[in-house]
Amino acid sequence: MSLYPSLEDMKVDQMHKAQLSYPQLMTEPAMPALTRGVPSAPMYPSFETASPPPPYSLSPTAPPSAAPKTVTPGSLALYPTMDDFMGLELSPEVLRANMLDYTVSVPNVAEAPAALPQQSITVGEHNMVAPLSGQTLGLHRAQVTHGLREVTLCKDAAGKVGLRVCAVNKGVFVSVVSRDSPAALCGIRFGDQILQINGVSVAGYSMSQVHDLFRKSTVNGINIILRDRPFERTITLHKDSMGQVGFQFKSGKITGLVKDSSAARNGLLTEHNLLEVDGQNVVGLKDKEITALIEKAPTVITITIIPSFIFEHMMTKISPHLIKSKMDHSVPML
Repeated sequence: MSLYPSLEDMKVDQMHKAQLSYPQLMTEPAMPALTRGVPSAPMYPSFETASPPPPYSLSPTAPPSAAPKTVTPGSLALYPTMDDFMGLELSPEVLRANMLDYTVSVPNVAEAPAALPQQSITVGEHNMVAPLSGQTLGLHRAQVTHGLREVTLCKDAAGKVGLRVCAVNKGVFVSVVSRDSPAALCGIRFGDQILQINGVSVAGYSMSQVHDLFRKSTVNGINIILRDRPFERTITLHKDSMGQVGFQFKSGKITGLVKDSSAARNGLLTEHNLLEVDGQNVVGLKDKEITALIEKAPTVITITIIPSFIFEHMMTKISPHLIKSKMDHSVPML
């Protein structure tokens, strides 16, 4: 199954497949006319009964007089050439040089951390993947897998790992990641679920019990098993001609959607909080700072959201000053 990060991507893919299937439709036999016992003319003409198109040549540089005398399906063009119609001289070489290249880059973490690798998948009839937004860095920075991963931490000079957690439904979740801390350097993010610490399962543990485990751990070799942000999801949006994506928010909480905007078309919901913009954490930032990040983002932007009732529960025991002063807001590296 193909992956479509946005509705706009899916529409482009459907249009591409329709264009690929057009030659096949031209060669298939027409459906027989429907009758009700009495022969009658069909409602629509079939390919056999329809009059053929004008005999324009397939060559853009050939004048109409150069059209073949013998009419065959391969010698007819659906429309006149640009040279015949408007006097534009467009050679096949010029057309090929200006055609859009629908290729999809496949990210590889081990190569080219500052840019996407050059490996690509050529587009076929059934394998187009995100032709518009699949190559954006923000989409790959914000990717949420919900899978498991293992990290190894060490304590800093102050004997801390740079994490604060909270308990939600018998699970333990990361609520604060301090900037430039060992946790931030290991790629731990807001909303990650901690499953084990040094082989100890922490299901049902309270915040204080988890913090005690970290305090009692050795300086080096703290082993943590995480599930990647199970409460979060990402939505890829496309800005309109005015640079808008179509949603309103207050204190990081989405409060309204603009009708027929990219946000409305792609399933963004109210009563959700913004967590990331193109993979960059925005928890604790002011609304004008988040707006500035959205405005500076490219035409395709990926946001990460979480249901507000879960976000508010995670923030109940965390000081707002701690979030604003300590939270890591760096841009993640691929």
